[in-house]
Amino acid sequence: MTRGEAEKYISDTYGVKPEAPWEKYPKYIVFRHGGNKKWFALIMEIPRRALGLSGEGVIDVVNVKCSPLLNYSFRAEKGIYPAYHMNKEHWLSVALDGSAEDETVRTLIDMSYELTKKK
Repeated sequence: MTRGEAEKYISDTYGVKPEAPWEKYPKYIVFRHGGNKKWFALIMEIPRRALGLSGEGVIDVVNVKCSPLLNYSFRAEKGIYPAYHMNKEHWLSVALDGSAEDETVRTLIDMSYELTKKK
């Protein structure tokens, strides 16, 4: 899944538009719940080395909330990493370069939405 596909999936599925809260980082966008304003997805462009990947340059990722019980299982899959710049027990970074299965990316976005919605 690409960055554009992830953004479209989130917008189409949950009816929310991305917000760019940091002027300094225009490629960092968040998706929030309408009611409680909690984030459920953060899409960023980060250095590859921030995830321990070889090579120069940047990679698009989506950070999603994940149950701590499943976190380590998902990290065993290709394209899924401990969260960049967030709590690594509760969040994951998912590469948006095609390395993670599209269905897995959608499942993780959906799980994040459910975990962060108003209870």
